[in-house]
Amino acid sequence: MPKNLAVIQEAIEPVISGNGCELVDLEYVKEKSQYYLRIYVDKQPGGIDIETIADLSELVGEKLDSMTPDPLPDPYILELSSPGLERPIKNDRDWDRAKGEYIHVTLYQKLEGDKVFEGHLQELDDEQIQLEIKIKTRRKLVTIPRKQIASARFAIEF
Repeated sequence: MPKNLAVIQEAIEPVISGNGCELVDLEYVKEKSQYYLRIYVDKQPGGIDIETIADLSELVGEKLDSMTPDPLPDPYILELSSPGLERPIKNDRDWDRAKGEYIHVTLYQKLEGDKVFEGHLQELDDEQIQLEIKIKTRRKLVTIPRKQIASARFAIEF
């Protein structure tokens, strides 16, 4: 994480957690000629509602405006939102939350002929995960080394 985002995270995390919510992720991106600071928040159990996001947006905006020196040199648009149903799995807390859930995993290189797997996360440790995938009508357990995982996210099972 870039230093300026780490400074922002350190400043806003108490504001977010103090309101019973969780900071899921933040990103600073340029789209066309405009910069955006996107902050993803959630609340357990049951997720976050729009009123809570609106309240947090105001509180976080005030906190960011009071920071000196400003950690972001360019003008930006602040966006707070839910991470969505298909939220990314990025840290150990996310992995623990994903246990038993249906997830989508993309690998750096093929494993058993595939780079993409979807299934229920059965087991995990620091080294690997076990994913129960469905092949036609059969279920199969696939062990995936965590260092081979390029990205992972919650998924919707069809």
